[in-house]
Parts: sequence; structure tokens; C-alpha cells
Amino acid sequence: MQKRLDALAAEGLLREPVELESAVGRMVRVGGAELVCMCSNDYLALANDPEVRAAAVEGITRWGVGAGASRLVSGTMSPHVELEQQLAAFKGTEAAVVAATGWMANNVAITALAGAGDLILCDKLNHASILDAAGACGAQLRTYHHCDVGRLRVQLEKYRGKYKRTLIVTDSLFSMDGDFAPLREIVELKQQYDAQLLIDEAHATGVFGAGGHGVAEALGVEQHIDATVGTLSKALGTLGGFVAGPKVLIDLIRNTGRAYIYTTAPPPGICCAAIKSLEIIRTQPQRREKLLQMAADLRDKLSAAGFDICGSQSQIVPVVVGEAAAAVEMSKRLLAEGFLIPAIRPPTVPRGKARLRISVTAAHTPADISRICELLRTFS
Repeated sequence: MQKRLDALAAEGLLREPVELESAVGRMVRVGGAELVCMCSNDYLALANDPEVRAAAVEGITRWGVGAGASRLVSGTMSPHVELEQQLAAFKGTEAAVVAATGWMANNVAITALAGAGDLILCDKLNHASILDAAGACGAQLRTYHHCDVGRLRVQLEKYRGKYKRTLIVTDSLFSMDGDFAPLREIVELKQQYDAQLLIDEAHATGVFGAGGHGVAEALGVEQHIDATVGTLSKALGTLGGFVAGPKVLIDLIRNTGRAYIYTTAPPPGICCAAIKSLEIIRTQPQRREKLLQMAADLRDKLSAAGFDICGSQSQIVPVVVGEAAAAVEMSKRLLAEGFLIPAIRPPTVPRGKARLRISVTAAHTPADISRICELLRTFS
């Protein structure tokens, strides 16, 4: 084990988590220093929002800290049921189910939708939870180049007739490149080849679309998506994952989803907090409007300065540096200037594509955007 760690260190790939000495927010404290945090997924600044905190406290006061059991024993409490009803209404689906994490939500969704004798087609840059679940569910897994609709069409033409069911799975917003999946084109293909389509809106829920439903809403294809996975841990500022879709799918997950059945239910206070976050998303669209305007400003400034931002279309704005050591060095220089933006290195991203992953939140200011661009131009 030590040899493996030494090898990682030699390649500049050894990681150590940063310890925050404060709550998540625009400013965080690390080692006694106050830093502008531009790496969190708390896109709508809800993780430390007073209303969300109050809802969590009230939930704990009424329901206790832990759920005490798995969902099918005695772990399903009224906050779980209410949250699932709210999520189904939010996504416009027949039903929804909440899991302990987004990782688990992808696991139960994929294993319910595909198995032995089926085919799964995945974008190569899908989140690890999607690829792991697809590889473990018993179906044949094939990947296509990132957002390559032409390659996806070739695979459907070649393989669709050889399998009982075909499931296409894609992130709607990719977590490292910040770009969108070509959902309109993928919907056309899934209809043409009688496939099902599961999308993961983890980084888009609460941020995109007129109602904050995600990229599918923004692109006008929400009604053509067979099922959606989302998370409560990003724009909603809490913890957990969910699957929204037809009632028959949700019932199947409740009865066969191992990652749902064999783990303790999420804390009820967290569910209460997530319910409040959904209310804020519905009633305060100005949060995402401000966020998207600042993100667009950042993208424009960095593109004009010649940085490779991987075609980002979102609040996730990568700055590709190249080698891991160079990305780590740039991260350290930004830290010294008061900005927390860790380097993202292989295996999270391909070799030679190490980067700074800047994530904008509704709590940031135009001054933050201008300053980080100024520093990056100075360091490049």
C-alpha cells in the first residue's frame, strides 16, 4: 500500500482533503485563512441558508437525528414520503424515490432498467456512479465518445436488435467539462431505435430550466425522458439522491434496489431541509438567474483570454492546465492569493487534461469573477 501511495506522490496524484474550519459558503476558513471558495457544488448557496438550516433544526427537533432502520423496515418516515411527493411534482413524474446518496440513486435506477440480456450505452464521460452501476448490473455495457451522437447512432444500428432492451444513460450536465449532453438528438435516437433514456441531472437540478428542473427542461425534452436521477447534495445544499419516473419503475426500485433496501434511510431532518430547498428553488428564480449570469461572464472572460474551458455551457467552468504537477502548482498560487480551487487530476480526468474546476455559486460576486480571471491571466 505504501508503494502505491509513493507512486501516486511521484506522479503528482496523491490527494489530501482540505479541512474547512467553517460552514460552506462564498468564504471559507482553511488553516485560519479566509478564502473565496470557488470549488463547491453548493450552486444556489443553500447549504448554509438560514431558512434551510432552520428547517433542518426543526426536523431534528421533531423527528430525531437518525431514521433508525432501512426504508423497508421502519426507516420510512413522513419527511421521506413528503420529500418524494415534492420531488415527483417538481419533476412532473408519477413518482419518485429518495436514496441515501446520488451514487446509490444511479445504482438502483440502472439495475431496475437493465440487466442480463440487455444493452447499456453510456457517454464515456458519465459520472463514475453511472459507469460502475452499468458495469455491474449484468447488462452489456458499451461506451461512446463524449457527446458523439453519430457514434451512438452507429452502436444502436449495430447492436439494438441483439438485445431485449437497450438503455441509453447520460449525464445532462457533465461535472468536469461543464457542457450539456445533446439531449434533443439523443431523444430522437431513443425513439427511432426503441430504447429507453435515463439522464442524471445531478449538476443541473435547481439551476437550469424556467422552473429549475434541469437541462431537459431547458432543452424542451423533459416529457421524452424515461427516468431521471438527481441529487440533493448540490444545488439543494443537503444530502441524498433521487430517482423520478413512472410509478412502475419506482415500485420496482423499492422492491429490488439493493442500494435502497440494504442501507439505513436518510436522516429525516435532512429531508425536511431538502423540502425547504425545493420551495426556495420554486419561489426564488433570481438565485439561478444571478448564478447563470455570473457563470456566463466568467466563461466569456476566460475564453477571450485564450483558456481552454472545454466548451463549458454552465456554472462549472474548467481551466485545462495539462500536467498534474502544473495544475497543483497553479492551485497553490491561487490559494496564496485567497482562492480555494483544488487541482483536478487523473483518474478523475484524462492524463494531460489536469485542470482547475471553477464552480460558480449564487453567493459569488462580480468582483470574484473579475479577480479570478485576472489571477489566471497573470499565472498563465
